[in-house]
Amino acid sequence: MSPVPTEAANVAGGEAGRSPHQRWAQFAPGALLYEISAVERNDWVYSPSYPPQRIWGYQTNSNPDNSMPSATFFARYGRPLICRIHNKLPQNHVGFGTPEISTHLHNLHCGSESDGFPGDYYSPNKYGPTLTAKGRFKDHLYSNVKAGFEARQDLKGDPTEALGTLFYHDHTLDFTAPNLYLGLAGFYYIFDEVDSGNEADPSPTALRLPSHPYDYPLNFNDRRFDASGRLFYDQVHPEGVLGDKVAVNGRIEPVLRVAARKYRFRLLNTGPSRFYNLALVTPTNVLQKFTYISNDGNLLPAPLLNQTSVTLGVAERADIVVDFSKYVIGTQLYLVNRMRQVETRLPKDVKEPGDRVLKIIVDRYPPTQDLSRVPASLRPLPVITPAEIAAAPVRRWIFERDKGMWAINAKFVDVNVPRAQIPKGGYEIWELSNVNDGWSHPIHIHFEEGRILQKLVKGVSVPIPAHEQGRKDVYVVEPFTTLRIFLRFRDYKGKYPMHCHNLIHEDHAMMLRWDIV
Repeated sequence: MSPVPTEAANVAGGEAGRSPHQRWAQFAPGALLYEISAVERNDWVYSPSYPPQRIWGYQTNSNPDNSMPSATFFARYGRPLICRIHNKLPQNHVGFGTPEISTHLHNLHCGSESDGFPGDYYSPNKYGPTLTAKGRFKDHLYSNVKAGFEARQDLKGDPTEALGTLFYHDHTLDFTAPNLYLGLAGFYYIFDEVDSGNEADPSPTALRLPSHPYDYPLNFNDRRFDASGRLFYDQVHPEGVLGDKVAVNGRIEPVLRVAARKYRFRLLNTGPSRFYNLALVTPTNVLQKFTYISNDGNLLPAPLLNQTSVTLGVAERADIVVDFSKYVIGTQLYLVNRMRQVETRLPKDVKEPGDRVLKIIVDRYPPTQDLSRVPASLRPLPVITPAEIAAAPVRRWIFERDKGMWAINAKFVDVNVPRAQIPKGGYEIWELSNVNDGWSHPIHIHFEEGRILQKLVKGVSVPIPAHEQGRKDVYVVEPFTTLRIFLRFRDYKGKYPMHCHNLIHEDHAMMLRWDIV
């Protein structure tokens, strides 16, 4: 890698003018070095019915994965990496989207200078208001360490704070929606001694969940095409665009051929606005059962058995395990979306039979024995004491419509001004409140996962769904709903955002900056 990565930004060598890396001496020595580039390609085929066309994506420089718009990372806790992200997008670009990038690894525990803050966008020609210089690339230090390592005085952190399914995406201020719409989003798997990525792992601590190639990513997003079959987007309208086609890993109605054994599917909704209720059905629409193991990239304490659907707001994730060994060879199944939505503001309802978005064919026996399993216990939750809850400061954030735009506490985003300053090592309760009818907000808080303590609808406490009782980083705040969230702020300092992950709302100002000091 040339030039060699440095603690401070190497502006003379072509790097964008970021802040110095935090904890460089702890994590940079021996870190793995990765290079990816945001690039344009003109040969993407969403469907045989549409012409090959332009998309943007993140790809490795040496061995690009042409099957996905953006590359998939396989990372491991305890193995930090330095990821150099080049901006090779065409700087003379016209049309929707903008050729600047700021890449957010959602929701890695890392320094703010590597978080992909919206104001940190860069290109060879431009730089954002929270950087000091333009650049061809920017180095990100992904420490791959669990939260709480400073208090434990180790470089491992709290073992209950591990993530599993992350994703990375562009976060450029005001242009996140169109840039993701063009394809700038990809998966980032991260493993540890519990979720080890090896179903044959002999370690007694390993869960032995289905592993690669039976650990499979599924990225859902909706797209709209014009009469000629070309991708269409209106990035000016504050209501955005609701697609009429659902793409899975960038393809419309693809076919996935599977072996008769257990699979782990990592489900991700990259928006820009559509919610999903996904179910697995036979050709005659008979619901099939599966096991729900992880929400928002966080393994649940115990698997949820015999599930028949998964609901995903924008940026929510869910890992499920489907056992195809119970089906005869030649069986055809469909993943269907039963969530009806007619406007970008919020979903309407769940109605059967739904729209088929992925066809699955069980077409072979596995070449080797299926050694995977789903044990009765997965990962315990971090401890939150009653004394901490009682002592936690409370902040209230109201998500609302204002002057045709989207606001938080009646203010639009200003990336230069923090709306909250929180001492490092502190903890707080944040109340996320939607006081209006007519829209739902999937709220994302960067940096650390939180726990929903209480859900109130029109002031009345209601049960928290089982899959939302674990750790989360996206919180769907429905009409007239308030969620009380417990959050910690550990190990790093700097600027981070909170925003609605309905990308239309985010780009039209429903975002704020908060700082750890």
